[in-house]
Amino acid sequence: MNVVLPQTRVRRFAGRGLEIVADEAGVVGGAPVILLHGGGQTRAAWGGALAEGARRGFHMISADLRGHGESGWSPDAAYGMADHASDVAAIARKLDRPPFVVGASLGGMAGLAYAAAGHAMAGLVLVDIAPTVNTAGTDKILAFMHSAPDGFASIDEAADSVAAYLPNRPRPKDPSGLMKNLRLREDGRYHWHWDPRMFGEGRGPRHTDGLRDAARDLKVPTLLVRGRLSEVLSQEGVDDFLSLVPHAEFADIAGADHMVAGDRNDAFNAATFDFLERHR
Repeated sequence: MNVVLPQTRVRRFAGRGLEIVADEAGVVGGAPVILLHGGGQTRAAWGGALAEGARRGFHMISADLRGHGESGWSPDAAYGMADHASDVAAIARKLDRPPFVVGASLGGMAGLAYAAAGHAMAGLVLVDIAPTVNTAGTDKILAFMHSAPDGFASIDEAADSVAAYLPNRPRPKDPSGLMKNLRLREDGRYHWHWDPRMFGEGRGPRHTDGLRDAARDLKVPTLLVRGRLSEVLSQEGVDDFLSLVPHAEFADIAGADHMVAGDRNDAFNAATFDFLERHR
């Protein structure tokens, strides 16, 4: 029986050794869609997609990945792809049918790992990520994530850091919205919400071991979405992925960089939900 949620609500799932926190919206009993954000982001990155999917009658679940946002930090720094995939499985076990998985960057790699582990899924949307990426682009992301180990004295200082990292985006007049990505710690300084151990030596969005085989084995409907201005996923990376997954569809979003949904949300939603509606 389908039940329309009156508003977005928070759900908590028992992941592998920690709690995964997610937002749920839409129609319980509708086709489920699990949204997985990129490294250094939170589930808030999917606000527009969460609302659009709910409007179209999907059962939407947007999760904070382990070590991010309100989800738990792994006590033993277990942030491998198998760990992320197990958290996706914990969410999927609470659903009444196999989900679509929509993953951006690190979240897309988690989605591929989930598929490689043999879990049932209705389809997969990869957002600006594939087994072959530009290491210069991923190095830039990792450099930003390591750039403030001692945190910031104020929210304005954090906003200045983001503005320097993303010079093409206008700096918000009111930086208070950044608080969803910051934590005020006992040292009186503002720190990014993610566990810094996650992106240490040998870790991070460039670590794609096993993902080529996972892509080659994909049988479900698959969509690759790329930001045309991306420094992470080049056309060569797209072509390589489409050779591994010949049945995959491809959407190239003009005017978008690596954070496609944030840069061009309307265009991203149009491409993604057209795909999901055709395959639900």
